[in-house]
Amino acid sequence: MTSRPTDSPRRAVYEILQRVADGAFADVMLDTTLSRSKLEPRDRRLVTELVYGVLRLQGRIDFALTHFCNQPLQRLQPEVLWLLRLGAYQLLELDRVPAHAAVNSTVELARELHLEQAVGFINGVLRSLDRGKAGIPWPAPEKIKLYLQHVCSQPIWLSKEVMRQLPNVDARAFGESLASSPPLTLRVNSLKTDREAFLIALTEAGHQGHPSDFAPEGVTLDRRGEDPLPGDADGWYQVQDEASILIAHLLDAHPGQKILDACAAPGGKTTHLAALTENQAEILALDKYSRRVEMIELGAKRLGCPSVVAKQCDLTEPADFLEPQSFDRILLDAPCSGLGVLRRNPEGRWNKSAVNLKELAVLQRQILENVAPLVRVGGKLLYSVCTFSHGETDVIVDEFLADHPEFELEHLGRQVSQDWADLFTPKGTLRSYPHRHGNMDAFFAARLQRRP
Repeated sequence: MTSRPTDSPRRAVYEILQRVADGAFADVMLDTTLSRSKLEPRDRRLVTELVYGVLRLQGRIDFALTHFCNQPLQRLQPEVLWLLRLGAYQLLELDRVPAHAAVNSTVELARELHLEQAVGFINGVLRSLDRGKAGIPWPAPEKIKLYLQHVCSQPIWLSKEVMRQLPNVDARAFGESLASSPPLTLRVNSLKTDREAFLIALTEAGHQGHPSDFAPEGVTLDRRGEDPLPGDADGWYQVQDEASILIAHLLDAHPGQKILDACAAPGGKTTHLAALTENQAEILALDKYSRRVEMIELGAKRLGCPSVVAKQCDLTEPADFLEPQSFDRILLDAPCSGLGVLRRNPEGRWNKSAVNLKELAVLQRQILENVAPLVRVGGKLLYSVCTFSHGETDVIVDEFLADHPEFELEHLGRQVSQDWADLFTPKGTLRSYPHRHGNMDAFFAARLQRRP
């Protein structure tokens, strides 16, 4: 009987990969598919592992396959290539899946998909891979460009960007971290509970976690049990990477201030600002799309943040309904390439290019120009992005400051704990990297003050 994505984990993975190849987002497709499925928890975890694993390590998988396939991969029927990648990932990366199961399940799936003409080919390539995988000539770490491309699964344009930012030893460690699974990190909602109480509740519910290295509200999950996380319905926590948790702290927000979160969705940083100001600040959260505004509102309600007002606004144009110099603090977490969160959004490796980075830099500068006039004298604007590319970070800030002498760059390290010192560059901007800073995502932030 033909399986469906709702009852077969590998069929679900294949369908999701196909949709992602057509332009869908992996996390959205996973949520949609799993919400409709009747899969057991173990199979649901397998689906998640396979989808993210195949996308994250696609470059490594393809390098391996080229040594056992008698024709160029780009000439293969796309459906066949995705099946080969699915089977190869299990053979190369999942010790808990027996080789015969990885091969046979892929072959049976090919039959279900009416790809009978490719069954023998798929079976032969995967069995050859299983027999010969120990002899794959992986590039040595010293050949850094090839190592990043074929071992760390980075397209050439991305490898060049990493090498531009970091010396070879660091580039290798960073590349390896981007090829690994990210941690699951939570921000404990201080409006509802504290980290110590949450960790106790977490243990009592059958989970294991520990305090994050830097963020005072951060908890990293080491093992997730079968039961739901404690306090989900009551807003005890927000899923949020530690680097993202740092951003609200760096805005230096206080009760009584008027705060703008310029590109706020999905709202994790917005609600964190509400918590840091104990719901005693006036927070306006803007986003371009109405559906995402609803996400902000739902999150604020769940986490108990009545100080947040969300509105739809496209900040590629000046926000004429807002008074100039009317905000004490502005957070601009700008749309970006997301290179710093590729572990969580692995399809970004393959659907972006260096051209996209240049286009995004134009957008970032445009939005920055439109929100800067809203900062009052003595007020502060924090520019942040979840990426590390030079053109979306230092270049944006340097060019803005050159054109706007009324603003100056503040050193972020002067306001926060000395324990955070390693997070900051000599100029005082934030640059976090997973291989250096407790496995958090790669973020950049710079704080600009309008001169008194």
